[in-house]
Amino acid sequence: MSRIESLAEYLRAEGRRKLDRVEVRDGGRNARSALALLDAAVYTRSLGDDDPLMAVLMEAGCFGPHGFDDFQPGEEVARIIRSWESGEPWQLLMAIRFALQGSLT
Repeated sequence: MSRIESLAEYLRAEGRRKLDRVEVRDGGRNARSALALLDAAVYTRSLGDDDPLMAVLMEAGCFGPHGFDDFQPGEEVARIIRSWESGEPWQLLMAIRFALQGSLT
């Protein structure tokens, strides 16, 4: 599985988790989040392995120490993904990138 596919699969799995989540009076938050994450997963699959985001994710260790493992975000990135409710897919990816770039400097 490529890094792009691994990231997309992670986003898809998080979206599915949100779809399966039942909370009383969430006001549709889980449904909005699920749709946004599933949309981001599809968008991510259209990226190339040379996308600048991939370099940042690799440098941050999100694909393991040698860059060949499945996508495993750190707590900060996982928190961004879990709390994402709406927005364009590129906005989620930019939020992840900015968070990681800030932590790498």
